[in-house]
Amino acid sequence: MKHSGAYAEGSRGRFHGGPERSLPSPPARPLLGAGSPGDAEHDGDLVVQKRKAVHRPRLYKVLLHNDDFTTMEFVVEILVRYFRKSRVEATRVMLEVHHRGIGVAGVFTYEVAETKVAQVTAEARQHGMPLKCSVDPA
Repeated sequence: MKHSGAYAEGSRGRFHGGPERSLPSPPARPLLGAGSPGDAEHDGDLVVQKRKAVHRPRLYKVLLHNDDFTTMEFVVEILVRYFRKSRVEATRVMLEVHHRGIGVAGVFTYEVAETKVAQVTAEARQHGMPLKCSVDPA
């Protein structure tokens, strides 16, 4: 097969050679931003869009609850695997759960927190552990 620097016959797109395509015509007047007419202010020939305030998403704590059957080692493994804690930090959180009855495994957006709870619960059930996780607003 001879390499000519162009795409092979029948390939999509154009690099070198192939049929020429024309570019679309530019708009009649320059536009800044896009949106509904109610969001824009007209300034001569330019359309200026007002910025809407962007808020950070609300954060939620993933909580681990103490029980009499889940082993301390399993809780440490969960914290290392799913919450990316170091062994030292995971041990600290595990002891907090053990002594206080509840501990914060991490703080995330709602969707991420719910996913973590589902993953941890599935892993615990797979290993026969009744570990309970919950989501609480931070």
